[in-house]
Order: sequence, then structure tokens, then C-alpha cells
Amino acid sequence: MQLPLWNEKRYAPYKVAALVEVLNEQGIAPEASLSGSGLSPESLTQPHTLTSIRQYITVCHNALQLSKDPETPFRVGSRIPLSAYGMYGFALVCSPTIREYFQVAVKYHRLATPLLSMSWREERDSVSWVLAMNPVVAHPDSLVRFLLEQQLTQLTTHLRTVVEPGCCHPIRAALPYAPPRHLNLYKRYIGCDLKFGQPVCELSYSKSILSEKPHMAHRLTSKLMWDTCDRILGEVKTSIGVAGEVYQIIASTPGHSPTMEIVADRLATTVRTLHRRLHAEGVSFTQILDDVRCNLAKEYLRSTKLSIDDISELVGFSEATNFRHAFHRWTGSKPANFRS
Repeated sequence: MQLPLWNEKRYAPYKVAALVEVLNEQGIAPEASLSGSGLSPESLTQPHTLTSIRQYITVCHNALQLSKDPETPFRVGSRIPLSAYGMYGFALVCSPTIREYFQVAVKYHRLATPLLSMSWREERDSVSWVLAMNPVVAHPDSLVRFLLEQQLTQLTTHLRTVVEPGCCHPIRAALPYAPPRHLNLYKRYIGCDLKFGQPVCELSYSKSILSEKPHMAHRLTSKLMWDTCDRILGEVKTSIGVAGEVYQIIASTPGHSPTMEIVADRLATTVRTLHRRLHAEGVSFTQILDDVRCNLAKEYLRSTKLSIDDISELVGFSEATNFRHAFHRWTGSKPANFRS
């Protein structure tokens, strides 16, 4: 997943607002909670306000300094409904199955103020969310725990709200820090076996939940929402940072796959510098190339009657078989099935 930039203002302020609200209930004035963020209490109520990861992290730092209540991140996580995520949230709640819920959550996570990197893993008897810190976020251990406690609470709360009561309770959580004093809060909000001092953060469920259906499951609506999220995600990728410049250069040469050397030359820089700058944005040249090819292929399949062989050539593949394999890897679908 391509990770967002630190100062990129693209996110509705719902997470900031939830945190400020919880702190206000503890007697901490909103002005103090927002100190240094460049946000005002009034701006949080404006429909056009957009925030960045830096701004939210600033408010989290303030919370750690101003509040002594360890329940703060849990309360925040439990108060952010899926509806706050807009189209991304709607795509989640109408997923045909929980398996597709997991897929959608990870694929479009960038649209939801992603403070953490999120993936999922399916094993023989379980399915797990896997969480890691966003590398663009400088963080002390106290902030790591704060963000993970909030994210774990959000994940458990959201799943419990989209299915029948009792269907989606986690079975265990792995946490990359020592046991805190407030273990009772983990039991209250997350409610599963806990293992501390682990190399990675994971929240695991019984694999049987993957076949469960959300209350609002609807395959046609979900596909419409996925298309909308694809377009929004594409707009994000093509408009920011060095990754956006690389994306636009590649997208402007359909039928050809410019090398990293050619793109670096177009940007008047070296391959080494380009690699370093993309790495700082949490993305690789190969990932951008795949994104361009995937988005172009889907657009050709949606809006033209070109043959699969022709589309394969237009997106830079010399063999249609290789294109079919790549398209299935990108989307989980065959090109012909996607078109139909």
C-alpha cells in the first residue's frame, strides 16, 4: 500500500474531532488539545476542512501530555463510526462477505487518515489484521501504544456493528510492547487473549467469519462503491509528491513502460535520488507502474470494446497471457469477468 505524506491535507477531521471531544469531557479545552496543529475548534465543524496526518499526530501528542486517562484512545476508537469514512465506509458496510470486507479495508485504507500501515493474513484456522507504524510518522513508544490501542478498538468496534451480534469477536491480539497497567481496558474494549512483547501487532479472528455477511451486504452496490474508491484513490496517487509526478509520466505513455532511468531523466534527477525520494513516500517505482497499468486496463475494459490482446499491448505487455496473470493479481478477477 502506498503510504500518505506527512503534511498531505486530504482527510475529513473526524478523528481529530473525536479525540478533541473525548479530551473535552475530561476538562481539557479544545484550544489546548489543538495547540500547534493549525486547527481551531470551529474548523472541526466545517464541512470543507481537510486535515493531515501531521495535524492528527500533533493532537495525539497533546493528548499524551494533557490527559492522564489511559482510556482516551479506546474511547476515541469506539466513537468513530464507519459512516465517518464516506465512500470508503459505505464500501465496507455493503461488502458481500467479511472476506471482501477485509480486502476492501486494506485496499482503500489510504482514504481513511491511515496512521498505521494495515494488511491482512489468512491462515488455516484464523484471519488477522496486521498493523505496523507508518514510516513517515516519527513516534515515541507512548504514541505507538496510543495509536495501536485506538486502531484495535476501531477494528473490533466496526466489525461488531456490521454483522449479527456475537459473530465477530477477536480470539487473540499480539502487541509489540510490554503489558500496560490498564489491562482491564483491553478486556473491556477488545475482549480477547493478549500476548505482549511480540514482533508485530496483529488482531486475529476465527477464519469462519470470512463467510459471514454484513447486514447491508449488496454485491452490485459494493461494486459501484469499489469503482468510486478506485477513482478517488487514483486522484490521490496522481496529484501528490514525487510519486504523483512519476505516476503522471508513466500514464502519459500508454503502450510503453518507461524505465526508472527514463523517468528520472524526465524529472532531471538520478535514479538513486528518485529511488530515495519514492522510498521516503513509502512507495516503489514498480508499485506505481503496476497502479498505472491496472487503472488504464480497467478504464479500457469499462469504456471500450477493444480486445483483451489489444488492451494488453496498450498497457505495456508483450504477451496477453502475462497481462491476464497480472490483472488477476491486481484485482482478483479475470479481464473478461471484470468487463462483464
